[in-house]
Amino acid sequence: MLSTISGVVIASEAGSITVDTGHVGFTISVPSTVQCIVDAKIKIFVYMHWNPEQGPSLYGFEKELDKTVFLLIISCSGIGPKIGLAILSQMGGSAFIQAIQQGNHDALSSISGIGEKKAEQMIVQLKHKVSKLLKSGIELEDGQEVMDMHNVTQVLSSLNYSRSEINNAVGWLHEQNKGVVVPFDKLVRQALSFLSKKA
Repeated sequence: MLSTISGVVIASEAGSITVDTGHVGFTISVPSTVQCIVDAKIKIFVYMHWNPEQGPSLYGFEKELDKTVFLLIISCSGIGPKIGLAILSQMGGSAFIQAIQQGNHDALSSISGIGEKKAEQMIVQLKHKVSKLLKSGIELEDGQEVMDMHNVTQVLSSLNYSRSEINNAVGWLHEQNKGVVVPFDKLVRQALSFLSKKA
């Protein structure tokens, strides 16, 4: 069973990347938070999902935590990989775990594809599993930072920047602000400044 794939990104589109491992090219569905730059080396955690009608599909994640959360999400009855990717794209693994732990219906129902009923169902089905996960010592990122980076991505997307431009800007923001808490409005200004210099 595949666990990780390492190689060079040879294509990047909305929702998927293609990684050349030297002998085989794998097309992998990914959350929008995955930083993918064409021609860059990447190591990605993968999960192979089997659909009786469509066959195998690969899903990839930058962090093992995100893969763990994805598997947690799709363990819910009636919740498939598409919603799993939407959750990781729109709120991130750490923020999702916190939302389940706190019973935060509003945060979950704000995700596209999840209404109040599904949010309630996920909280009921996953609260015990999340509790066990937290007791195992799993490390969470700062949920606010994850949400801020996601919101920066949304702002740049609304301004018609391309996926690769957004990935480069968000990657630069991560490097620039390591260990520093930066307000959301300043993150947006930094990203726009970075992109204007690249234009």
